[in-house]
Amino acid sequence: MSVAHSPEIHAKLIERIPVVTGRGLHEWFDSLDQGPGLLRKADRTYWLADEYGLTHGYARAIVTEYDRRRRDRSIPAPRRSAT
Repeated sequence: MSVAHSPEIHAKLIERIPVVTGRGLHEWFDSLDQGPGLLRKADRTYWLADEYGLTHGYARAIVTEYDRRRRDRSIPAPRRSAT
């Protein structure tokens, strides 16, 4: 069973990723896009950690942020009323 980070811990991890890894979030997102196409969050987290030598905490934060941003992009914008 995986444990989700609190919003505060997640924000701190995301803020530190470029400093700790030397790569920006968008570079990590590109790696996930070009990766093996795993569906489960846990599988993508383990793959990212194993493939790039990340700690599980940073890998999980990257995957969580990736999913959150993809989900937010897929939400259609509200329609404007024609008044």
